[in-house]
Amino acid sequence: MRAPPPLAAFTPSDIRSLPKCKGGNILNPTRRRIIAASAGILATPALFTTAQAQSAATFPSKPIRIIVPYPAGGQTDGIARSFGDFLGRKLGTTVIVENKGGAGGAIGVTEVKRAAPDGYTILCTISSSLIQNRITVKDLPYDPEKDFTYLTMTVSTGGPVVVAEKTGAKNLAEFIAYAKKVDKVNWGAYGPGSTPHVLIETMAKQYGFKAEVVQYRGEAAMWADVTAQALDGGSGSPAGSAAVIATGKGRAIAILGDRLPSLPDVATMEEQGAVGGFYGARAFAAFAVPAATPPDIVKKLSDTLIEAGTDPKVQQLLTNYLIVGPLSFADTNARFKRDTEVMLQVLKEIGLKPE
Repeated sequence: MRAPPPLAAFTPSDIRSLPKCKGGNILNPTRRRIIAASAGILATPALFTTAQAQSAATFPSKPIRIIVPYPAGGQTDGIARSFGDFLGRKLGTTVIVENKGGAGGAIGVTEVKRAAPDGYTILCTISSSLIQNRITVKDLPYDPEKDFTYLTMTVSTGGPVVVAEKTGAKNLAEFIAYAKKVDKVNWGAYGPGSTPHVLIETMAKQYGFKAEVVQYRGEAAMWADVTAQALDGGSGSPAGSAAVIATGKGRAIAILGDRLPSLPDVATMEEQGAVGGFYGARAFAAFAVPAATPPDIVKKLSDTLIEAGTDPKVQQLLTNYLIVGPLSFADTNARFKRDTEVMLQVLKEIGLKPE
């Protein structure tokens, strides 16, 4: 668990907003008063600590927000709402889920980073916004390792690779043959560095075909265009892809990760000869709070979200989505560290760059 940052790390917003000269000095007669006020704040850490302790003792005393950096209707949104419902019932407060999509999840994640570290703003996001964005988003406004404390996470067992009916492909080999015949493959993804983005870039490099990635704000919009045959394919969650597969407008040709009970006849990428650590990767959805959140509030939120895994409604959601969890606080943070190391190496190997 990360310790709260020192108070010296906080800069008054008044200072940030004042005009600066070329050398960076503040050109404003109130400069001395602002600096004096800042010094006064920094000189009284005991008051700040006492206020934190008091708020932790009565937490929660107002509604809690869960920020999902993707549109409503996707799997991450479903996880946030199900766990949020339990959190609200258990803690006796209102939990509001807000969708803040855009920039591959960076907009919503940044909002949580900038929120007060008091436990009333929680992030629920997928691995790509915390790991892949470090490579694919230029000047990323947050540091996933330093800016957040991770409470718990769920982990996908596998995700379907789905191609449009127009490709005629029924398995991985047939899709590769199709991809080599056309000028380029139009592939859907929900953010730079997201699982479908990394998948098609890895395949294109390994099998020698061209691909153009079309980015969407979320999984649901991507599958809508696969259904409309505007894309050649995409990959995502079992729940998200179920409708396009059911209509026959899309066909699952492979599974990333483990085989899925809902698609028992579809072999994994590895079973069909794909070689590389990424093909066995499993995405996660994590709950997190700003890093400076008091440890006792972190523990209360983490324990409650983990306890949600015993709730029948949450268990049904986990079964429907074919995901496991919630993981313990220790396992969550260990997995985050391990997956970060593996995925960053994969991204470097395929040469993904900021967009």
